[in-house]
Amino acid sequence: MNRRTPLRKRLLVRLLIASVLIAVCSVAATAWLAVETTTRALREEQGQVLAEDMDVLARLSGYAARHPEWKGVERLVRELSAKTGRRIALTTADRTLIADSAPRGTSLPPRAAATIDPLHTDTYTERGAQRSDIDPRVVGPYRLTERERVQLDALAEARQRCFAANYVETEIIRTPSGRPVLDDPEGKAASGYVPDECADGKLDTPTPTEDKALKALTERARPCLTRLGFGADSVIYARVDVTEQRIGNRYVMVGKFSAPTGSDIVGKTEACADNAIRAQLDPYVAPVAELFLGGGDSVAPRFDMSPANKAKVLGAVGLVLAVTVAVTAVVATRLVRPLRALTAAAQQPPEQHVRVPVTTRDETGILAEAFNELTERRERLEAQRRAMVSDIAHELRSPLTNIRGWLEVTRDGVVAPDPALLASLHEEALVLQRVIDDLQDLADADAGTLRLHREPLRCDELLDQVAAAYRVAADAAGVTLRTEAHGAPWLDADPVRMRQALGNLVSNALRHTPAGGSVTLSARRDGDDVVLRVTDTGTGIAADDLPHVFDRFWRAEKSRSRRTGGSGLGLPIVRHLIAAHGGTVGATSEPGTGSTFTLRLPSTPTPASA
Repeated sequence: MNRRTPLRKRLLVRLLIASVLIAVCSVAATAWLAVETTTRALREEQGQVLAEDMDVLARLSGYAARHPEWKGVERLVRELSAKTGRRIALTTADRTLIADSAPRGTSLPPRAAATIDPLHTDTYTERGAQRSDIDPRVVGPYRLTERERVQLDALAEARQRCFAANYVETEIIRTPSGRPVLDDPEGKAASGYVPDECADGKLDTPTPTEDKALKALTERARPCLTRLGFGADSVIYARVDVTEQRIGNRYVMVGKFSAPTGSDIVGKTEACADNAIRAQLDPYVAPVAELFLGGGDSVAPRFDMSPANKAKVLGAVGLVLAVTVAVTAVVATRLVRPLRALTAAAQQPPEQHVRVPVTTRDETGILAEAFNELTERRERLEAQRRAMVSDIAHELRSPLTNIRGWLEVTRDGVVAPDPALLASLHEEALVLQRVIDDLQDLADADAGTLRLHREPLRCDELLDQVAAAYRVAADAAGVTLRTEAHGAPWLDADPVRMRQALGNLVSNALRHTPAGGSVTLSARRDGDDVVLRVTDTGTGIAADDLPHVFDRFWRAEKSRSRRTGGSGLGLPIVRHLIAAHGGTVGATSEPGTGSTFTLRLPSTPTPASA
């Protein structure tokens, strides 16, 4: 059955359509929910994550600015990790672990998120940014004593009152070193504006602590300044920067100098001061470290959906589930109905040979047709089995009946055991032996135990041997037996089995060819195959009988005469022998003209010794 299912009827296409429908609904619902509920949340989450990253960096930079080493930072790392829900790890420049919120042995991310170096990066002055400068929290030797703070606070309050008397509202802000500075919303104080009566200079005068640190800074910068041409009396003075609310140890002024000025002299002096102050502050800060940020063991929730969005999600999920269930139920019902019919038919007793109705043209309909065809084949096989048992019984009964009858009359003395009687009994025994041998060959072929003894076999010699074996029978029947070999093709085959196969075909041909007819054995090469043919000019085979000639115990002659019909096992044995050699057998016939049986087997190269 090679009937093709129309594309629109195929089960695969129908299932695909159902799946596509469900997928389209799901994708559409998901896209709508994504647009409605997640776009803004994702943007907020990105901003929140970036802000948290910068806050982590600022906190750890502040720790490095206030501690000469990283010892004790583990507590801060775990606190920040618990707050952000992210993994935080600190390592040295060579990836030696300093602190990690993740379990020991967890691998680091491939790249560091930032470098913590408060002597070169300022994360304090402007929130959420990394400026290339010294972090103001690195105060080192410029940190004021408690007594100095009290004195400066009093001076700051006095100046604040003076500003207020001049109608300038200010507030006191304390810088990381402990020095108070004044600031106001209008920026007058921050810009350096001081009323005359308030300009006593006391608040901006360096304290003893600051003065000591500035002198040490001057000594560090002196070699660099000397190379630039400044005299030995060059002094670096402090300046307070109230705009950025910090002590001005980053900004320096150079005293009188005797070297000629140039276009870049200011930049060079600032470079000298920068290098000197970084060297002065270096012992007070922790070593440079790499910051790694990752997922961590737990992730803090980034956003919560509103009740309205939750209702939309639940509604979309319910709709998709409803469509899925409905479509699946319809498709499954149509699929299961014919399958149930097949199951019920298969559960019936085998002798009833039940068929199922074919109601569709899809795969289930084809399956039903295949089931019906299988039932018909089983019915035919059952009939053939019964016929085979009957035929075997008939084939064995006839010679056994003859042998028994002649032995009984001989025992009773009715007939004398003369040579003619013994010859007749011997012939009947040979008939029994042939039937049993044929059945044994078929049994071996069915069991796959048919043994072949292959050897190089020349086809023209094979035909001559078969013709010589049946020459006497052909002459007695008045039939001409000839051979035709085109070239000298060779086979790798069992010569005994090949003679048996060709002998069965020649025997059938002689049996069905009248006197004056002919039987021809031919051999020729056809590509990589060798084609052997047995052609006769006999009665031929009807078109309805031709498909059954290789069935066991089948005979076109229904009279069961061994002379005209044989045992019905010869052609099935031929088919099995040729199949064991890797070949095929076929038959063509025209009633009243004759029949041709064709054997096609793989050829083999001519042996070197031939």
